[in-house]
Amino acid sequence: MRVEIWTDINCPWCYIGKARFEQALAVFPHREEVEVVHRSFELDPQAPHEARPVVPLLAAKYGMSLEQAEAAEARIAENAHAEGLPYLREGRDAANSFDMHRLLHFAEEHGRQGQLLDALYRANFAEERSAFEEGRLVELAVEAGLDGEAAAAVLADPEAYAEAVREDETTASAMGATGVPFFVLDRRLGVSGAQPAETFTRALEQAWESRVALPLTPLAPKE
Repeated sequence: MRVEIWTDINCPWCYIGKARFEQALAVFPHREEVEVVHRSFELDPQAPHEARPVVPLLAAKYGMSLEQAEAAEARIAENAHAEGLPYLREGRDAANSFDMHRLLHFAEEHGRQGQLLDALYRANFAEERSAFEEGRLVELAVEAGLDGEAAAAVLADPEAYAEAVREDETTASAMGATGVPFFVLDRRLGVSGAQPAETFTRALEQAWESRVALPLTPLAPKE
C-alpha cells in the first residue's frame, strides 16, 4: 500500500501532521508493507527567496495584529510540543520553498528523502539558525546522507527537478487539494490536515481492508 503525503516545508502543520501519521504507522500491523512517498506543495509559490520573519507574514496574510500572530505561533508550538517535537516560539523566518522541494526529489532518487525532510523541518522549526541561509541547504543535504557537491549542483541548476515539483503540484490540484498536509492512501482515500493519530490509524485500516486484490494468474502447464 502506498501513502503519498503532500507538504510544504514552510507549513508547521505539515511538521506536526507527519509526526502524528508516523505514530499511527508505527503501530499499524502491516506497516512493513506501506510505502510512504512525500510530494511537493507550495503554499505560496510567489514567496520571495529572501527570508523574512514569520510573525509579520502571518499578520499580513490573515489580517491579524502582531499580537494575534504571536499567539497563533504559540498555539502551534504547544501542538508541536504535545507531539514531542521541538519548536521555536519566536524568531522563525520563511522564504520560497521551491529549492527545498527540488532537493527532496533529488534525495528521493538516492533513498534519502525521509532523512532530508526531517532535517529541513528541524532547521525550519526548531533551530535558531535559518534554514534559508546561503549554503544551509547543502549542509542539511550532507547531514541527511547525500553528497554535498551533487546537492550543490542541483541547487545551482534552477531546472533540476523543477518539473517533478510541478507535476506533484498539478496532481494535488487535480485531486482537489487546496492546502497541506494532504494524505492520499493508494490514490483512493484522502485525509486532509494534521489530524489526530487515531484518525490516521482508522484511515490506514480502512485503506488496507478495501484494497483490490489482484487475480491470481494460473501457471501454464509444462509441456
